[in-house]
Amino acid sequence: MRRHTISPLSEPVPVQVRTVILDIHADGSMSVTIDGTPHPPTEGSWSRASFPQIIDHASDDRAVPVRVEVHEADGTSFTELLPARPPRRPVAPESAPKRRKEKPAPPALVEVTGDGFVPGEDVACCLIVSHTDATGDGTARALLDPAQVTGAGEVMLLGRISGTVVTRSLR
Repeated sequence: MRRHTISPLSEPVPVQVRTVILDIHADGSMSVTIDGTPHPPTEGSWSRASFPQIIDHASDDRAVPVRVEVHEADGTSFTELLPARPPRRPVAPESAPKRRKEKPAPPALVEVTGDGFVPGEDVACCLIVSHTDATGDGTARALLDPAQVTGAGEVMLLGRISGTVVTRSLR
């Protein structure tokens, strides 16, 4: 009879994915539930700008994966799965490289703007290196690290709700 041995996993495997439901109201405020339990704001009301704070809380600062459902006031909805970040491995002090203190260089960013978006909507920045939100007047702005767009000739902003597409040259 052959016996099989199971070796222990090097990293823990999440057993459950948390579910966050964001109900967007017509006035732009949100109701939030995490795994079916209402999650009230600490002050005022939730808004789209609160999204990162809500996700960080629900995912224990991205230690566990989260399923996010957004239900818009107009009846549309979308779902996104946000994976957990891999755990950081500490560097042993004796093997850490010695660094001298240097002044950090100021960030040099590439700005891409466009209008015609639904206020507050999620706007994809294609080469898809990041996402941004449209402002209250429907304008979107993306700040990109030049290293992200090296060799690219154009960047496209794509409104996830409105379908608005704005293309800008990087040259």
